[in-house]
Amino acid sequence: MNKVYTRTGDAGMTSLVGGKRVEKSCARLESYGTIDELNAQVGLLLTYVREPADRACLIGIQNRLFVCGAQLATEPDAPYKPLSAITSDDVAALEHSIDLASEGLPRWRGFTLPGGCREAAIAHVCRTVCRRAERRILALDATEKVSPQLLAYVNRLSDYFYVFALRLNILRGTEEILWEK
Repeated sequence: MNKVYTRTGDAGMTSLVGGKRVEKSCARLESYGTIDELNAQVGLLLTYVREPADRACLIGIQNRLFVCGAQLATEPDAPYKPLSAITSDDVAALEHSIDLASEGLPRWRGFTLPGGCREAAIAHVCRTVCRRAERRILALDATEKVSPQLLAYVNRLSDYFYVFALRLNILRGTEEILWEK
């Protein structure tokens, strides 16, 4: 492996895909940096999830998050385009995963507090980081157009983590804690 450090970011600048230099605090970096953080949280969640189908779904999500990051790290007018992009098929597949995770869940009884078993609590962390990523992407979209499929995917993904957290608590026999008004 070559050296990881380049020293080119020491002054607060970094390169986008294609080589353009930008400040590390710019909206584009905030958006794909938060997607990267979410991907790391999904990796942590994977260390606790045992069911093969759930693990496969989460690994698929991690791969799609990598695609999101590549898309967000590339300016729309850059000469280089990512090898892959989030599509409406990805959104539909995620909706199907939400439907599968929802099967057998009890009727909605009220707002639940994040927590429960360890993996459900981590799924809630994934949900909240995903929501922050969505806000960062929307901030970028206000000045530079972001793919509507990518926006839809990230929006659905937070729904997936919510439903998945509920499902995990049921699988582990852990009672949800309802919000007391």
